[in-house]
Amino acid sequence: MDLDVSALKLGLLCLAALTAGFVDAIAGGGGLITLPALLTAGLPTHVALGTNKGQSVFGSGAALARFARAGLVDGKLARVTFPFGLLGALGGAALVLLLRPEVLKPLVLVLLIAVAVFLAFRRTPPRQDGVEPSPQPRAQAIGALIALGIGTYDGFFGPGTGTFLIVAFSSLLGHGLARASADAKVVNFASNLASMTLFALRGVVLWKVALPMAAAQFTGAWLGAHVAVKGGDRLVRIVVLCVVAALVLKLGRDVWFNWSEA
Repeated sequence: MDLDVSALKLGLLCLAALTAGFVDAIAGGGGLITLPALLTAGLPTHVALGTNKGQSVFGSGAALARFARAGLVDGKLARVTFPFGLLGALGGAALVLLLRPEVLKPLVLVLLIAVAVFLAFRRTPPRQDGVEPSPQPRAQAIGALIALGIGTYDGFFGPGTGTFLIVAFSSLLGHGLARASADAKVVNFASNLASMTLFALRGVVLWKVALPMAAAQFTGAWLGAHVAVKGGDRLVRIVVLCVVAALVLKLGRDVWFNWSEA
């Protein structure tokens, strides 16, 4: 694949990746920054999608490593959620061949508004510096269902995946938002890894763009996870609400234009 990207465009894409990694590590939604940037740089849609996954997997991996270092990742839960997130993303990617992702936009829009209401009125649990093991095997079963369901959504459509994961782990398992961000990154890394593998096998990852962006994404994600660990639930709540607002505006605009053209 021979697509020319100027040094200036590559530098701006790396800046976008750095910002996206920072935001995504805290609240999800990094794709809101990197995917439009790749499309604006002139990459065809399928190449932009593949390249986006090729660089974002490094960001989710870096954030996961930082959360693990802070002791916010429950290893027993992760051993279940990682493989189910991987399987879900592979299944979601296969679903794209059967259904149009656009049909989900109105539903996702409603769900995001519900997420905003939930976060705005949710009482924050006491902050924990470490991780208390989740009750077994109930928590593992719930975690597996979360990973499978939202991993499938990520492989099929994607917008808001990190945010939905944070809210799911927070509401269904009672985790604080900082810890829920760590839980989310386990699944997010798995789904990104699965998607990147599929795109790479199809030859639609532009590595000369993806790898420099990956370095920037890695740095931003590490910093973002560090800020989330230090800032705790209050900071995560604020950033998640900002990401949700941006997603609602974007999807609302898409749905409006689709209805206008119908």
